[in-house]
Amino acid sequence: MKKSLLLLIFGALALTITAQKTPAKDWFLKDLTQDSVLGTSSDRAYNELLKGRKATTVVVAVIDSGVEDDHEDLKDVMWVNPGEIAGNGVDDDHNGYVDDIHGWNFIGGPNGNVDGDNLEVTRLYAQLRYKYEKADPSKLTKKQKKEYAKYLEYKTKVEDEIEKASKRLQQYKERKGQLVTMADQLEAFLAKENVSFDSLMRMDPTAHPELMAPLSILKQMKAGGMEVNNAAAFRKVLIGQLDRAIKYFQDKIDYHYNPDLDTRSIVGDHYDDLNERYYGNNEYEGPDAFHGTHVSGIIAANRHNNLGIRGVADNVRIMSVRTVPNGDERDKDVANAIRYAVDNGASVINMSFGKAYSPYKKAVDEAVKYAAKHDVLLIHAAGNDSENNDVTNNFPNDMYLHKKGICGWFQPKMAKNWIEVGALNYQMDENAVAPFSNYGKKNVDIFAPGMYIYSTIPENTYGNAQGTSMACPAVVGVAAALRSQFPTLTAEQVKEILLQSAYKPQHLMVKKPGTKELVDFSTLSVSGGIVNLYNAVKLAMKTKGKKKMPKA
Repeated sequence: MKKSLLLLIFGALALTITAQKTPAKDWFLKDLTQDSVLGTSSDRAYNELLKGRKATTVVVAVIDSGVEDDHEDLKDVMWVNPGEIAGNGVDDDHNGYVDDIHGWNFIGGPNGNVDGDNLEVTRLYAQLRYKYEKADPSKLTKKQKKEYAKYLEYKTKVEDEIEKASKRLQQYKERKGQLVTMADQLEAFLAKENVSFDSLMRMDPTAHPELMAPLSILKQMKAGGMEVNNAAAFRKVLIGQLDRAIKYFQDKIDYHYNPDLDTRSIVGDHYDDLNERYYGNNEYEGPDAFHGTHVSGIIAANRHNNLGIRGVADNVRIMSVRTVPNGDERDKDVANAIRYAVDNGASVINMSFGKAYSPYKKAVDEAVKYAAKHDVLLIHAAGNDSENNDVTNNFPNDMYLHKKGICGWFQPKMAKNWIEVGALNYQMDENAVAPFSNYGKKNVDIFAPGMYIYSTIPENTYGNAQGTSMACPAVVGVAAALRSQFPTLTAEQVKEILLQSAYKPQHLMVKKPGTKELVDFSTLSVSGGIVNLYNAVKLAMKTKGKKKMPKA
């Protein structure tokens, strides 16, 4: 087989093979001193510093795709609305949301639930298309020309992405055909020759030219630690990866960059009314809860049931606020999700999502200020584009929009109740930073484990995922543990403690994400460090809390 085709096939398998070179499944809980990995030191903190201490239960809102609330490792840590009676169709606690037992869904309605949706750039393009699709630029006013330039920017982006996705989709469909043929050849050979799979691995591939490609791939899988011990497993891994790739690019065409898609009819709200709050439904799991379920397990999977995994934090209740579709979340929904979480008792909010455009950022800013007023800590994923957040947009963020004029000088510029999180690898070397992670000396606060993270996933099982989406809940877990153990600490104090107590490797040179350039790890974030619960607890023990507690 030609080298180019082998590379094509190996490229399709890169994610599969690499993803199997994993550390211990609970590495994100471990301690550098005791375990030689860059974990959160959660287990060490609970074993050495927090054992036997009295703690309060805190609510963590997970604004995400939904959470499987009956998962074996989550069902006992789900938030239960104390003022609501399940299933009676009545808003018992009069909060505006009927039967919100474990949370709420802002991307659902009487007509079902949103799954696939477009990206914000596509919505912006769709909004302007009706005005400028047939416009004569020479006849536009100065103001219209500025808007027309934006229209062209959005149009170019959308059309370019559709073209790229179409090409990649065709490539992966062709690869799938090639890999199906390989799997067929392997199964046919095993059946014909009546040899074991182990014997197959020891064979000289040059003696059977038709097996050269599948044997090469199989050996790569084995070298990566994959358990592929029969032809059926070989086929499942090959085709499974390709099917996921095909779906990924098909979704780009059908949803993400489709300007004709309008999912808001499903929700049934008045989308342009940013003050509208009471819409959605109580299906807080939704059609695809993989992401939110994985995030929730990292934060608070039951630490005492001897099942699956342990979350970073104990004494936590997870509130599911479904807001994020397969596409970009909408500013209106994010703002309402934050307000819902605050009003219903959350003290920390996990936000593992982001986008490049935010047309209604002011609405989100007002919700962030509302959270700050009520002493709620917001923790957000920095993004997975290997970009510098100091120079590129990643919304939502902690920088408030300002009104023009003298009064604007006296408005707060940044949210003090906000932490931005980059993703860490488990290796203590030049690869310590996840290659996909965004970074920023000014706009990313701290790093946390974000690669090869094993956590809860739907259908009552477990699996790996990676991204700043996984690093964010690691920090949320640490913050929640502090708020549970030290309830007089304010949100701002918790942020300060997390950044000050972060483990700061000395002179660790790492690859800047997206490049081969080596830079000092300390230059990639505000703290220059890695979240560490053990260190944070020690500092919290020395810190006087500023929060006024209600009298018993």
